[in-house]
Amino acid sequence: MNSATRKQEDNAVEPMLYMALELSNTTWKLTFGDGAKRRQGSVPAGDMGKLREALAQAKQRLGLPAATRVVSCYEAGRDGFWLHRQLRNMGVENDVVDSSSIEVDRRKRRAKTDRIDGEHLLTKLMRYHAGERGGWSVVHVPSVAEEDARRLHRELERLKHERASHQCRLQALLVTQGIRAKVDAGFGRRIEALKLWDGSALPQGLKGELQREHERLKLLEEQIKALEGERRERLRAPSSPAERQVVQLMRLGAIGPASAWLFVMEFFGWRALRNRREVAALAGLAGTPYNSGDSEQDQGISKAGNRRVRAMAVEIAWLWLRYQPHSALAQWYQRRFAGGGKRMRRVGIVALARRILVALWRYLEHGVLPEGARLIASRG
Repeated sequence: MNSATRKQEDNAVEPMLYMALELSNTTWKLTFGDGAKRRQGSVPAGDMGKLREALAQAKQRLGLPAATRVVSCYEAGRDGFWLHRQLRNMGVENDVVDSSSIEVDRRKRRAKTDRIDGEHLLTKLMRYHAGERGGWSVVHVPSVAEEDARRLHRELERLKHERASHQCRLQALLVTQGIRAKVDAGFGRRIEALKLWDGSALPQGLKGELQREHERLKLLEEQIKALEGERRERLRAPSSPAERQVVQLMRLGAIGPASAWLFVMEFFGWRALRNRREVAALAGLAGTPYNSGDSEQDQGISKAGNRRVRAMAVEIAWLWLRYQPHSALAQWYQRRFAGGGKRMRRVGIVALARRILVALWRYLEHGVLPEGARLIASRG
């Protein structure tokens, strides 16, 4: 064998099957390719047996060996991460993609079908595995335990939104009859005594609706109280590294159990953050410059990251000014923004939120206390 033949064999490209999945509630659209030819198919949603058959059939029809390496992708959505774990368990190298990060045609009107989307996603997958990293963003998939740790505060968030909805509904029912009454813990006992605008008794239909609405509100209050109690108990005797990080954050003035829990379980407890830029970007607090020709402007923060962390960081920024007034971060805000107008202060509070998140990351990761920050006694 001469040297030219050996070189040609060394440069041979490993055969690979690419698969893009377009997921829906009833049918999964599949687009296969080997770099030269493409095929499309579909399987019933969630039918992994049919998916295995489709993979084997695609290899056969594209002329690939049965042991060919398979790489796949799908867009993050309602199916979550179970499919990613199942595909990995099948030996498929899968990536979950942030759908908002995928490049699209900038024309005002563009054709969009499942077939076109599948072709587009497959092209991006091939380019990604060829070394291109700018066409989309791959989601960092949490472990089962890390995903489960996020359930408590997310359920609390939903329950509190539902509670507000029921409270507003009760107030609205009363206002339509000219009644001004406080919806509090004793509201259920006062329903019988409520009177209409002319002093007459409540109609039976309205009274029944108020009672049922209030019963649903009481159930929500009980569930919220139970979840908050569970969180307190877990923080009283933290058993995991993430829970110990929550307790550590709570030692900083302005950081309470709700904010500390959210910051850790959504962000610091499972993301391998490497620098301050990643912290800001993953929270959606990174700047978005626009610089083209003679036009140059700042478009504000990207809002591309975790919305819960971003909202909580802004809320904590206001509390930081109140409870950590002598810290370097609060002093920086006072010098730069406090003397400006309303818009300037709002811009400043977002900038402060970004700096606080970076400071909290350094505190948890490297033990660096924010300069001038006040520690309080453990709340455990």
